[in-house]
Amino acid sequence: MATAVTATTTDLGDSRVRVDVEVPSEALERELTSAASALGQDMRIPGFRKGKVPAEVVIRQVGREAVLDEAVRRALPGWYEQALQEAGVAVVGDPKVDLNDLPEKGAPLAFTIEVGVVPDAQLGEYKGVEVGKREPEVDDDELDAEIARIRESLASLETVEREAGEGDFAVVDFVGSIDGEPFEGGEARGYLLELGAGRLIPGFEEQVTGAKAGEQRDVTVTFPDDYQAEHLAGKEAVFAVDVKEIKEKRLPELDDDFAVEAGGYDSLDELREEIAGRLREVEERNIDGEFRQAAVDAVVAEAKLEIPHELVHSKAHEMWHRTARRLSGQGIDPSQYLELAGKTEEELVTEGEADAETALKREAVLAAIVKNEGIEVTDEEIEEALRAAVSGAQSGDQPASDKQIKRALKRARSQGADDALREDIAMRKAVDFVAEHAKAIPVDQAKAREKLWTPGKDEAEQQPAGELWTPGS
Repeated sequence: MATAVTATTTDLGDSRVRVDVEVPSEALERELTSAASALGQDMRIPGFRKGKVPAEVVIRQVGREAVLDEAVRRALPGWYEQALQEAGVAVVGDPKVDLNDLPEKGAPLAFTIEVGVVPDAQLGEYKGVEVGKREPEVDDDELDAEIARIRESLASLETVEREAGEGDFAVVDFVGSIDGEPFEGGEARGYLLELGAGRLIPGFEEQVTGAKAGEQRDVTVTFPDDYQAEHLAGKEAVFAVDVKEIKEKRLPELDDDFAVEAGGYDSLDELREEIAGRLREVEERNIDGEFRQAAVDAVVAEAKLEIPHELVHSKAHEMWHRTARRLSGQGIDPSQYLELAGKTEEELVTEGEADAETALKREAVLAAIVKNEGIEVTDEEIEEALRAAVSGAQSGDQPASDKQIKRALKRARSQGADDALREDIAMRKAVDFVAEHAKAIPVDQAKAREKLWTPGKDEAEQQPAGELWTPGS
């Protein structure tokens, strides 16, 4: 992508730089015309149809300075990204942008960026570091739990002639009323109620427990104060319940017939062996992820670098903002998350400083390895990463077409995202390099030598299956 800006970098010390940026007048004029055209879409001027007002007319009507201010506001984020790419700066934390006065026609626009950057690392030994690596083991409890899950999924419900107990299912009709008046949503027929599951209003299931088929009961409950239907919250209701049937859940016997039903296996032993194999594959992926992370951390321990506290704090803020965006994407309000955690944003950021410092050290060391080893990223690798991303975003994970990849690549280049993707791939390749050259030793041996120790099984189980550690995580 041809850059529209020039950038000059000055080292300010303490892992901060100033980038002096200049936007040439011709690029500024293009943005001015674009902003004027956008403003003209909503303007009504005699002699011109709506949306067809020429840019020069808009500038005369609104004033050059006002249109230029809008143009700069719209274009500044793009110029900012271009300037950082031009300067080759890996930003940490929020930048400080200082925009000079708007220039006269024919003059360039100037602004400065002050920002923290990933510090330079002086590498120590990074080939052949010894790292503890545990052997994959399939826990019998995990295996039994998976068998139990399959068994539950194949359970049957059989009608019984007795009182309903916890764990049974009652088929019921019910009609709810408040102060003698039925209310919307309070009626159901043929409802399958699992006793003890806690799916209905507190107290409902307990009052049905002990009933028999054909019995009728009045169930009195109080809706919680925070009930989602506000008109019912905190109110007492009476449900007329008619018990139709009592059903007992019966699990299949753990025998060869169960194995056949569970997936067409010839025997229970074959089923257990298949499940054990799947669990072992997950365990091996977890171990590989642990080993990669521990290898990088071993290299970090051998390196020399200083990270100012201000930079660590900025990185911790950046990590929280990333978390907040992810929470918002999941429909969770970050402020509510903080409220549930009982912490302010600043308290959470301060607590995250240790992780932020670790992340900065890893990034600095991996960047140094990329430079030291001359690690490069090909256009084919960029396209392959985009292909995986586009395919993953599609319904059913269908492979992306060449046309979709070209569009994605064009969009990435126009937004300057291809350089960030190239850097990310280079860092991943640096992790691969470190892991490939690391020497795996038994965990006990690593402990005895007081070397960096790969996390144990308990820690590993907290990681998503198959998720490998990557820079910035």
